[in-house]
Amino acid sequence: MNKAELIDAIAAEAGVTKAQAKKALEAVTGNVTTTLSNGGRVSLVGFGTFSVSKRAAREGRNPQTGKTIKIAAKNVAKFKPGAELSGKL
Repeated sequence: MNKAELIDAIAAEAGVTKAQAKKALEAVTGNVTTTLSNGGRVSLVGFGTFSVSKRAAREGRNPQTGKTIKIAAKNVAKFKPGAELSGKL
């Protein structure tokens, strides 16, 4: 499912227009992004938790040349599914 299909599904389920569904989806994703960029976490009971994890610097290999390269440390977004979601998968 892509973003357009998700907007269509939200509009149909909630009985709202596609424009309203798009605005709601963008509000949710924007707030999740803002919270994660500030180092917070977002918990949706039954669905899951979005959080930020720190990935340490490490060495890797260029697959074309086999040469060792340094990979910088960075923060990455993580998602842990909740019990209700895990039970349906």
